[in-house]
Amino acid sequence: MKTSYYRRIERFKDTCIRGILFSSALCSILITAAIVFVLFYESIPFFKSVSFKQFLFDKQWTPLFSDAHYGILPLICGTFLTTLIALILAIPLGTIMAIYLSEYASHKFRETLKPLLELLSAVPTVIYGYFALLFVTPLLQTILPSLSGFNVLGAGLTMGIMIIPYVSSLSEDAMHAVPMPLREGSYAMGATHFQTAIRVVIPAAFSGITSSYILAISRAIGETMVVAIAAGMQPNLTLNPLEPAQTLTAYIVQVSLGDLPHGTLGYQTIFVCGLTLFFITLCFNIVGHSLRKKFREVY
Repeated sequence: MKTSYYRRIERFKDTCIRGILFSSALCSILITAAIVFVLFYESIPFFKSVSFKQFLFDKQWTPLFSDAHYGILPLICGTFLTTLIALILAIPLGTIMAIYLSEYASHKFRETLKPLLELLSAVPTVIYGYFALLFVTPLLQTILPSLSGFNVLGAGLTMGIMIIPYVSSLSEDAMHAVPMPLREGSYAMGATHFQTAIRVVIPAAFSGITSSYILAISRAIGETMVVAIAAGMQPNLTLNPLEPAQTLTAYIVQVSLGDLPHGTLGYQTIFVCGLTLFFITLCFNIVGHSLRKKFREVY
């Protein structure tokens, strides 16, 4: 009798835990679906007034001016330009740091340095924005005297510093999880420490490293305060990092702080920009999932 009673208790506990876990997963799905629904629902009136052709191919974005233009290209260009600059800095440095922490650093030094490095991601982004405006840009102006006070280069470099922990920490975790027999087999074949790290550990951990890159890209694309403070808030269609520009997130901040009435075409541009950001990050996540699946099959 007691055994049967305890079994029923354990089954009840197991059922409750499964219910809680299922509810948590379902909540995340429902929240995501609700966000997507709101973006689509609020964007439909915008596209009733503005054609897809004008939205995608017009080279001007001036929805708040009397001569309104609704071409999203300047904002997309500014978003990708700042993200590209950030990744050019963050991916090499983050990967090198991950290799060092995983393959060369002692256990004690690794356990000390890694938390300190991860503190970079805990700094509020508004602090990074003023760091870019008041330190990085003046430093760049000593090298490039003609550089504007608001520019894409300073904002992009600061974003690169900000996302280094996303690359280094996750990549190091992926490398550290590579089984030791793979390393020992490489050493037995006569490979050096560096050759083992580059030719054995990195390919074996590449699915995890790819995940860190995708997360860093998504974080850079979605960054708001750094670009809002330091990039200039000017929707220019340019590939020159020395000029000011505006990103999708910076525009959302600009309009959200204004006095546009709800339901106007200018107000609806917020949701259109949000929907555009959603599709961009979705594409990167799909690519990252495909790469992870491919390299997991290979290795």
